[in-house]
Amino acid sequence: MTITSPLRSLQGRLLIASAVILPLVLLVAGFALSRAYQYSLENSVQEKLQLQVYLLLGAVDLKKEHIQFPERLPEPRYDQTGSGLYAAIHGQKGQLLWRSLSSILLDDTQLSEVIESSSLETGEPKFEHLEDKQLFRHQLRIIWEEEQKERSLLFTVMESDAQLLRDVRTYNQHLTLWLSIIFLVALLAQTLILRWGLIPLRYLAKDLKSIEDGKSEKLSGNYPEEVEPVTHNLNGLIDSERQQRERYRNTLGDLAHSLKTPLAVMRGASSEEQSREIYQQLVEDQVERMDQIVQFQLSRAVKSQSKPLGKAVALTPIVERMMTALSKVYRNKNFTTQTSLTPNLMFFGDERDLMEVLGNIMENAFKYGDSKVSVSGEIKSGYLKLCICDDGPGVKPELRKVILRRGERLDTSIQGQGIGLSVATDIISSYQGEIEVKDSPLGGTCFVIRFPVS
Repeated sequence: MTITSPLRSLQGRLLIASAVILPLVLLVAGFALSRAYQYSLENSVQEKLQLQVYLLLGAVDLKKEHIQFPERLPEPRYDQTGSGLYAAIHGQKGQLLWRSLSSILLDDTQLSEVIESSSLETGEPKFEHLEDKQLFRHQLRIIWEEEQKERSLLFTVMESDAQLLRDVRTYNQHLTLWLSIIFLVALLAQTLILRWGLIPLRYLAKDLKSIEDGKSEKLSGNYPEEVEPVTHNLNGLIDSERQQRERYRNTLGDLAHSLKTPLAVMRGASSEEQSREIYQQLVEDQVERMDQIVQFQLSRAVKSQSKPLGKAVALTPIVERMMTALSKVYRNKNFTTQTSLTPNLMFFGDERDLMEVLGNIMENAFKYGDSKVSVSGEIKSGYLKLCICDDGPGVKPELRKVILRRGERLDTSIQGQGIGLSVATDIISSYQGEIEVKDSPLGGTCFVIRFPVS
């Protein structure tokens, strides 16, 4: 049983990443929300205590050295012992002038520690959270004018922070619960989204399996834009592999067909009465011929069908060199040759491919022509157009496509394997070019070759 690691799965990786990152994001968001809520509550307490200071300031009456308030204070909790809301008024030197009944449980020392405030400017409010005392404190120092006499008074209002802490704690509990729910829902949604988003990859795997089983020839599903380049390249790879297999099969067929003749010659020679020297020479000639056939077919089998890359090759020197060589080979025919090429004509590709194509077709022209061969070339309609013509017997229209097939020969009286034109056709096709057989203006056959310039 094979155990697959989650890290080897795209869905597993993304889920693990979400499970790690999402809680961190929610934790930061929860902390920010909790602090914002607590800050808003503290602002509310500050505003409320500031209002209490103003209410005391409006209700107080100073009679000489005594502080007087009406029988009913504006806030009833000042008269309730331990209500959590406390108030006091101090003189300029810090002496206690008045304290609310609610602060009676606070001894004088404790009250002084809580209320004492140094360097507080007149008219400047001061709000603090005394966490060690569990109190919020708001102070305001004023100047009281009485009988042309000014007195400095410090008003202090305090409130317990117990209620605020309870509110924050309750809020944090609810916030944690809802953030946990959001995390679970988001993780579930992420899982569903990933499963839905990765469906094309599962379809791709099924299509590849179908191709592997021989049920289909290529990927034909309707894939998203992001996957289409992958499927396009895979289809290209599949086509290339299929074409390579087809080339191998064709080459094996060509090889078997080409080897029949030398094998037949050796078989026939073995039944004839010949001297040992003559028979040995015949066998050596046929073995050499078979070796050449094998080498040629092997090189053809590995030749790529994609458009080859190459630099610009001057066409005129190659054509002239081949004309000279073939004229010497067939000098007994006394050929008249003609070359008409546009100046500076270039072939963009592998020079060996060009020589293979020209060699096969020009040799056919010399082989089947009577006394004239011409080669012309020009750039026309975005193509490099080459015409190789002879004055031989020509080819009937219905047979012009036949001679381009593998192993097809119309004249078996002349030695050959019938594969030269098919090799040339394959090379031309690899450049997305064309080859066409027409009537020659010289009276025989004319091969028209077109290579795209760009």
